[in-house]
Amino acid sequence: MYRSGAAARLAGLPVETLRMWERRYSLSDAERSERGQRLYSAEQVARLGLLKQLVDQGYAIGILASLAPEQLQAMLAAGAAGARATAGPVPVVLAGAALSRRVAAERSLPGLDVRASCARLEQVAEQGAGSGAQVLVVELSELDDTALAPIAAARAASGVAATVVLYRFCPSATIRALRAQGCLVTRVPADLGELALLCRAALAGQGVASPQGRTAPATAVAPPRFDDDALAAMTAASNRLSCECPRHLSDLLMMLFSFERYSAQCANRNPEDARLHAQLELAAGQARMVLEEAMEALAIAEGLPLPWQRPDRVASRAAAS
Repeated sequence: MYRSGAAARLAGLPVETLRMWERRYSLSDAERSERGQRLYSAEQVARLGLLKQLVDQGYAIGILASLAPEQLQAMLAAGAAGARATAGPVPVVLAGAALSRRVAAERSLPGLDVRASCARLEQVAEQGAGSGAQVLVVELSELDDTALAPIAAARAASGVAATVVLYRFCPSATIRALRAQGCLVTRVPADLGELALLCRAALAGQGVASPQGRTAPATAVAPPRFDDDALAAMTAASNRLSCECPRHLSDLLMMLFSFERYSAQCANRNPEDARLHAQLELAAGQARMVLEEAMEALAIAEGLPLPWQRPDRVASRAAAS
């Protein structure tokens, strides 16, 4: 592990720049020593070196901060500086009412050739198809998983090589899903001049295989059979018993389900993080299912009320059937 000064020197950065990047973008999620000093691994130092090289080529650190090392490597391998000088403006299709208005107000954007501008994703199929655009740029201020299918449809309809998705607020799980589909996902830039850099970064990243999570099929983990209210009711009913196992098992189930949800929403620093969190979510879900079987057996043995035996649950099940 390297301290800040050594990490900055190895990456070719002034230590003040490294501290500013960490403060603004939380670049490396560095560990802390017992005295509170930041400590960097060799992998983190290597990533800082990639960032330094790309910043020297003209890319904004705000664009690069969220990219995985594989994407940064691909940008360098593609010769980003030469590509910017020779390729000319990037042909793009824009989707998003706010983005379209901002671009119209700017009149022209250096580095971009706007072939079509759509207020809604659904319009991309009509205006973007056959436009010759290379990149689809989508802005959705409040981005969630309901946008996954429309974005995929717009990509297919427009025939672009790369997609940039801009957001202001978005759950981490949605960001992971879009990146797994090969999209470059980042916050809406304050300066529209950065759009050209984002589009070139997305095109350069097309040589990188999309990170594949280790998630099992959706049927591998069943939905929870006991919610928090049901577990609390079983704990209250078990107070008359001398055995405290129901209470302890309820606590374990609550913690497992909470960790399962947390793993699904946890932010990722890189594709390896995404795979690890998917694995943790799966492991927590499978452990929960095992303990739910044990809880049901315990409840039957001790005469505790199961949630699907409550009058309101029985009535809802009868209505559903």
